[in-house]
Amino acid sequence: MFKRTLILGYGVFVYALFFAVFNYAILFIGNILVSPSLDSPGSSDLGRALLIDIGLLTAFALQHSIMARPAFKRAWTKVIPKAMERSTYVLASTVLLGCIVYFWQPLGGVLWEITDPIAVSILYSLFATGWGILFLASFQLNHFDLFGLRQVWLHFRGKPYTHLAFNTPWLYRYVRHPLYVGLMIGLWAAPVMTVSHLVFALLCTGYIFVGARLEEKDLETFLPEYRQYQKEVPMFMPAIGKKRAQDAALESVLKRS
Repeated sequence: MFKRTLILGYGVFVYALFFAVFNYAILFIGNILVSPSLDSPGSSDLGRALLIDIGLLTAFALQHSIMARPAFKRAWTKVIPKAMERSTYVLASTVLLGCIVYFWQPLGGVLWEITDPIAVSILYSLFATGWGILFLASFQLNHFDLFGLRQVWLHFRGKPYTHLAFNTPWLYRYVRHPLYVGLMIGLWAAPVMTVSHLVFALLCTGYIFVGARLEEKDLETFLPEYRQYQKEVPMFMPAIGKKRAQDAALESVLKRS
């Protein structure tokens, strides 16, 4: 019981740390209440700063992809309890995200700066909407499973972990990756766009496309019905006019799953 309590405490601590760092990162990206931020004045040594920034984002992308692969999980859970696997993944992601925020080297160079109050308000509304979509999408699947809390809670109660059934709640009937769509909106809805912000947004967006494809390859393997879902629902850009036909097709997919 003591070991299960420790694992539960570990999962709760990791989630709390993630929540704090992730919300700080949103403020960092939006240049809201924190300093330095993503669009702070640039470094004098542009080449060195750019290499550091690319290195930080590359480290995050590699960790995010490698630790998410089934082969790595199988090897990793021979070292740590299975109940801790997801929380450890979240911890590693959180530490690297914290490193990005703390060690990021602003590059300066303003590409655009919108000053009209109405336009600024619209862009910040889009910024907030993007992060809102991300959080909503996480809860539409299972927020607590996604961040490891469900796993440690089931372990604490002595119950086996069960994988979530394939499901397509509201946002997932429009796009296959609403989490990533929300993130991209949050990255690009910016009243001020510096070279630093552009590099950050471009590299993150590039990784989103690569990461989504890697994720889908795993889903194709473990969820036979996912291939039909791919045919009916676009990856990132919703096809609003085809909504009714998509709903009917998805109902058919879910009935067979």
